[in-house]
Amino acid sequence: MLWEAQFGDFGNGAQTIIDQYIAASEDKWKQTSRLVMLLPHGYEGQGPEHSSARLERYLQLCAENNLQVCYPSTPAQYFHLLRRQITPAMDRPLIVMTPKSLLRLPAASSSVEQLTTGGFLPIIDDRDIADPAAVERIVFCSGKIYYDLSEARKKSDEHRVAIVRLEQFYPFPERAVREVVDKYSNAKQLAWCQEEPRFENLMTGCERARYIGRTASASPATGSYSIHQKEQAQIAEEALALES
Repeated sequence: MLWEAQFGDFGNGAQTIIDQYIAASEDKWKQTSRLVMLLPHGYEGQGPEHSSARLERYLQLCAENNLQVCYPSTPAQYFHLLRRQITPAMDRPLIVMTPKSLLRLPAASSSVEQLTTGGFLPIIDDRDIADPAAVERIVFCSGKIYYDLSEARKKSDEHRVAIVRLEQFYPFPERAVREVVDKYSNAKQLAWCQEEPRFENLMTGCERARYIGRTASASPATGSYSIHQKEQAQIAEEALALES
């Protein structure tokens, strides 16, 4: 069963149900659930509430392997995530961040082979890095901001920065993250980049990483497209700027 919100903030009115019956379903009620919540989430210069599914709230509810919280960035990832949800071992609620802009973004596409083979990847390494030994900074990110960072890197022709996508927040894929860090053994700079206002919970498992993103804010987003674009550009510039 999939519950899809028109906007991510629709989860606000269901917070009591989410707290009492979804996050605590097995521990409190001894009931398992395969419910999938599809929540539009992505800072695209729209109204504050329409930009945010309050990802941080769901991460605060995570404990004892009670939820899955994912932010797939490609059609294949989304497809395999839903396939994984019906396997016998995955009887846990699934919270999915689903940016609307990726529905029409040419870069956010998958080949037929990517759809018909493989499975969901909790983390996606940078496939555009030809020489891992030349990487000086690893930038971890999640969701649609990856495409902003990737486009900015193409324009700057900066190949000393690897952009790694975290597709699953919880359960946190610690082993996969360590493998990526070990692969880029010469990288001395580690960063976590996000477009959401600063919430410490999004950095779970990346405590050593330098934070790059918006400052903490009482409002989820600015609501101004021009200001949003300026802030996005600043985030991308900072993420790619190597420290001396």
